[in-house]
Amino acid sequence: MDRRQRKTRAAIFQAFNKLLEEKHFNNITVQEILDEANVGRSTFYSHFETKDALLKEMCTDIFDHIFSHELHSETSHDFSSSDHGLREKITHLLYHLKDNRGNVLGVLSGESSELFMRYFKEYLVTMFEQYPDSIRQDVPKEFALNHLVGSLADDVRWWIGTKMEMPPEELAECYLKLIGFRD
Repeated sequence: MDRRQRKTRAAIFQAFNKLLEEKHFNNITVQEILDEANVGRSTFYSHFETKDALLKEMCTDIFDHIFSHELHSETSHDFSSSDHGLREKITHLLYHLKDNRGNVLGVLSGESSELFMRYFKEYLVTMFEQYPDSIRQDVPKEFALNHLVGSLADDVRWWIGTKMEMPPEELAECYLKLIGFRD
């Protein structure tokens, strides 16, 4: 992708993010995204087939960063020098969701919620597979992964519903206690 295409794509993401802070995903039209990003319809469709595809790409960008092997220092948190254990990975995930709460709250409203959670859970499976000690060996692996992923996703949804009042470290610690994980 050349510089102009990256700039256009960034403008579309920025416009979509701004609109998600103001409205529910279902109530946002492609035309509103075009107007906010100041791009034409054909330009939008050269990057994204649909508004759902834009949502998927936004989720991919968020999750690729969160679940990256390389963690960088950020404004609200710094896990760049940690050992990247499961505790740090979950805490980093929670900080990143909190930092992007405007986008996340917009996406979790209405019909887009299930789509977002499906993408989120796919990434969580990959994350837990990177930490085999987190997966119980005395039950089928698929069952254990489903439990770990489902419970963390539900805990995150609950946390978002509480306006993320609990600090990310505390939520990560509570979750890890409940699943019986020991470093």
